[in-house]
Amino acid sequence: MFPTVPSVTPEPPDRLPRGPHHLAREVVLASQRGRLLAAMAEAVAAKGYAASTVADVIARAGVSRKTFYEHFADKEECFLAAYDAGVDLLLGTLGEAGGDAQDPVAEVRLRTRAYLEALASEPAFARTFLIEVTGAGPRALERRDRVHERFAQMLRDQVAVARERFPEIPEQPPEVHLAAVGATDLLVSRLIGQGREGELAGLEDVIVRIQLALLTAPAPAPAP
Repeated sequence: MFPTVPSVTPEPPDRLPRGPHHLAREVVLASQRGRLLAAMAEAVAAKGYAASTVADVIARAGVSRKTFYEHFADKEECFLAAYDAGVDLLLGTLGEAGGDAQDPVAEVRLRTRAYLEALASEPAFARTFLIEVTGAGPRALERRDRVHERFAQMLRDQVAVARERFPEIPEQPPEVHLAAVGATDLLVSRLIGQGREGELAGLEDVIVRIQLALLTAPAPAPAP
């Protein structure tokens, strides 16, 4: 049995009790921030980044406008924080997947499955992570590019470990790892953009094939 994939959406802590309470201020702020991050992902998934407002976020989070601005300067800052939190959790999920695999192919499959299951289980985050980020402005696009590099680095590290056991696996230039990330992103984004998150599991075999083809391809012959 494969390990259960944890939620990747920043989970909103329980709402604080009404009336006087004795929670430390940092606990209150953490609870409010978590709810705001989750509410941002939900609002953007429902309405799109451009149409979502601070009012939408605070209504979903159950906090005041004043509380929102205690945590974030504006909608963009909240969106980027939600994006970063979700990405960190997703990368953590992938880092834990495949650790018990006996060979590189099994590890690629386990991590691919964990990625697809995580996105399918969190459609709001999936739309925010892959679709709405493209329309959230230059800072969001720069953030997305850095995330692609982080995924590519994870692949490089995975291949480096595999090459210690199987030195016949060819070493690839960094651009090949980034290309594997880009191909995966394209296939997954197409389904999510069409509201077909329930079909993501069907991409497992093709993504595994793409990654293995790119990461194990022999070096081309020198140009004449």
